[in-house]
Amino acid sequence: MIRVEIIANRSVEENIHEALAKEQVGKHYTKIPNVLGVGACGPRMGDAVWPEENFALIIWCEKDEARGIQDAIAKTKEKFPGEGIKLFGV
Repeated sequence: MIRVEIIANRSVEENIHEALAKEQVGKHYTKIPNVLGVGACGPRMGDAVWPEENFALIIWCEKDEARGIQDAIAKTKEKFPGEGIKLFGV
């Protein structure tokens, strides 16, 4: 089993879910709705100074599904290159 974590700007959340559905992957996940922090795209603190927020999805899956998730995220990143979409696999 592989643990896949997707951390992205909340503005692209719907697009990510659509991309996962199109690839028929990521049907079972845990969502963390408000994720704050600082990454390569800058702070996401949900306050008056840095109002944006991220969200996170955690998915446990097999290798084949992880590859499909990777493809879905790559396609989403192509559409939204500046939105700070990250994918991690353990």
